[in-house]
Amino acid sequence: MLLTDLSFSEFIHNFENTLRHLFREKEDINQLSLERGLPPAVLSEIMSGVPLSVAIPVQYGGRGSIVKECLGLLSAASYESLSLSLIFGINIALFLEPVAKYANEGIKGNIFQRFLEQGQMGGLMITEPGYGSDALNMKTFNKEIDGGYQIKGTKHWQGLTGMADYWLIACRKENGDGELGRDIDFFISDSHQEGQKVLVEEYYDNAGLYMIPYGLNKLDLRVPPTHKLEPETTGIKMMLDILHRSRMQFPGMGMGFIKRMLDEAIAHCTNRMVGAGNLLAMDQIQFQLSRIQTAYTICSAMCARSSEISGIDHNLAAEGIEANSMKAVVTDLMQESAHLLVQVSGANGYRISHIGGRGIMDSRPFQIFEGSNEMLYAQIAEAVTRQMKKQKEASLYGFLKGFALTAQACDYFRNNLDVQINGALNQRKLVDLGRIVARVVCMEYVVALQAKGFRKDLADNCIVMMQQEISSLMSSFNARNEVTVVEDYSHDSSWLQFV
Repeated sequence: MLLTDLSFSEFIHNFENTLRHLFREKEDINQLSLERGLPPAVLSEIMSGVPLSVAIPVQYGGRGSIVKECLGLLSAASYESLSLSLIFGINIALFLEPVAKYANEGIKGNIFQRFLEQGQMGGLMITEPGYGSDALNMKTFNKEIDGGYQIKGTKHWQGLTGMADYWLIACRKENGDGELGRDIDFFISDSHQEGQKVLVEEYYDNAGLYMIPYGLNKLDLRVPPTHKLEPETTGIKMMLDILHRSRMQFPGMGMGFIKRMLDEAIAHCTNRMVGAGNLLAMDQIQFQLSRIQTAYTICSAMCARSSEISGIDHNLAAEGIEANSMKAVVTDLMQESAHLLVQVSGANGYRISHIGGRGIMDSRPFQIFEGSNEMLYAQIAEAVTRQMKKQKEASLYGFLKGFALTAQACDYFRNNLDVQINGALNQRKLVDLGRIVARVVCMEYVVALQAKGFRKDLADNCIVMMQQEISSLMSSFNARNEVTVVEDYSHDSSWLQFV
């Protein structure tokens, strides 16, 4: 039977059953999550169902690179294991989709065949030790040589370090004078080919996501010309398209994780008796669980929106506001949901073998990698204030009302958004403003999903909770705070001197 002969509901049902059997019956996910790496036998059984076929075009034997299916797979995986979901997310958004869109036609078939038949994996190398988010100044370079290109440099914090068979490597062209060009090139390396194997110099002791190896990679590779990606315009725009598409798939990883936090919290609070009633009868518990349910609703709406706009047939290079909003908001919600589950679980939650306690550590780096959330919020605010200035619009509400991404949702927050923005904002204010705008953008997704028939009670509850959150964020934005750190604080600051 061909993979495409299975309906997606059958395909994902089989996948969910495999994970449930492996992680709850055959193995103990609580123990697996504390081990470095994923046991080969477990990984082999997971890959036997060819889950990554969702990101491979039909003409190469895959299921078609349909965003809905990719997000559904990520969600099903993250319900059982956030680490496993990230493994798939790296393969899908940071390797298979870029290859499908930008790789030379002559090499696609072999790569996709090995993913489908041999369960191979691929990742992306951008980050360097001295240049984290400053990707445009990376020092890894490429230069033309006989028979192709030489690539030299150092990369680190790549998920699947030492585990991936293929790497998509970002670098800059070395010009004749030894200087590096301003544009970004991407090359595919195949570890099975001579001269293309990445040398792992060190494995990092990452505090969470134990299943995924991270480390320091040394590059001195030689690749044929066919292994260079072919941008539609510039390499920088290709990189933005790749990263924005990846950020729009974060809701898939967030969806199953948040649902699991919610299910565990409801089950615990229903069964945990305190006095004459259970925890669920307490008002504060209702508030805390409503926060997780709000995250569930927002993430559902993000997945629906991403399914409509983030396929490889779309160019997302200019869609920074939506991509950054999805990534930053959903990862904030993931971290908060894990914290809330731990809080209502009491002492048992403060165990690394508890899914909530483990969830705090596993979801925390999501707020950092692929652009720290503070940076992304600042970029959102900069984009908005730039457009406001161009339109000569000082009213935040006035701008958002005329902005396609917020036109409907902003009415629910009018009292808070009715402020004037005049002049330049410092960085901390940009971050505050970005947090606000990103949440209004995400509420636009909720309004749109509810109009399609999504549960009205969940959408209404979500609006009320977000009204409270945006009110709090706006208070922070309006407050005057120019406090800076006192670097030589030790002098005259020991309390022992004053007692």
